[in-house]
Amino acid sequence: MQNLKYQQIIQKAIDYIEENLHRPLSIDLVASVCGFSKFHFLRVFQNEVGMTIGDYIRIRRLTNSARMLIDTNESIINIAFYFGFGAPEAFTRAFKKLYHMPPGEYRRAMNIILNKNGGENMEQQKQEIKGWFLTGTSPHNYEMGLDTKNVHQGKASGYIRSRSVATIEEFATMMQQFKAKKYIGQRLKFSAFVKSEKVDGYCGLWMRIDNAAGDVLQFDNMSNRPIVKDTNWNLYSIVLDIPENSAVIAFGVILSGRGHVWLDQCKFEVVDEKTPTTNIEMAYELLDEPVNLSFDM
Repeated sequence: MQNLKYQQIIQKAIDYIEENLHRPLSIDLVASVCGFSKFHFLRVFQNEVGMTIGDYIRIRRLTNSARMLIDTNESIINIAFYFGFGAPEAFTRAFKKLYHMPPGEYRRAMNIILNKNGGENMEQQKQEIKGWFLTGTSPHNYEMGLDTKNVHQGKASGYIRSRSVATIEEFATMMQQFKAKKYIGQRLKFSAFVKSEKVDGYCGLWMRIDNAAGDVLQFDNMSNRPIVKDTNWNLYSIVLDIPENSAVIAFGVILSGRGHVWLDQCKFEVVDEKTPTTNIEMAYELLDEPVNLSFDM
């Protein structure tokens, strides 16, 4: 009965926090809403939730700020102030620690993935994987790790698995990025074996080629050939050209919604022009001049 009481109190506290993330939230205030003393409430919250209330509030504010970066055109400084960060620098430091990239870069990268996805740490990452990091809309609602049982070849595979994902609008990606210099002017093929289980949204490989300013030059995330539901190990590939002004190559596997996806035997190879590219053309065209300023039919 005591545990049930504590669960109800924590649910009440979380409801209050969720409704007031954009307002000042002191520990004393949340504890008083729940009818607990500050120190008793701190102990109960950490025991039930697995993190301090301060960490919980910070993660939820950063999660919601990440969503705003994707869903709105609101400036980064306004988003920082809206969620109670006293200075943009403090917001950037906290955001980068959780999402592994600063807010501006995150907005560009995630919007590209979302715009093409289906016609578009978590407490801590399950396991550290050298060279890889987990990001997305709500990375703490997913886990990334190594699996020594579901393996295509070798000793282990990497995976992303949903944990507390509510909708297919949420996604996570296990990714890397590296300098494009070695492959300038060539056609590059990224291939890997992928296995999926109970994917209710979409999963697949992705690769993006950016210039030094962060503009996307080439991109594919398999949105026109998505992996869904249950599939056994199979080989998938992406082929992109690396233009002369390329600076960064980013790649990984994406899981949108709930499910489990495994990745194994990733490989890069230079191919010739006989191998067609899988580049997804951008959905917009930058015009030389403004048009239809009077809204004529």
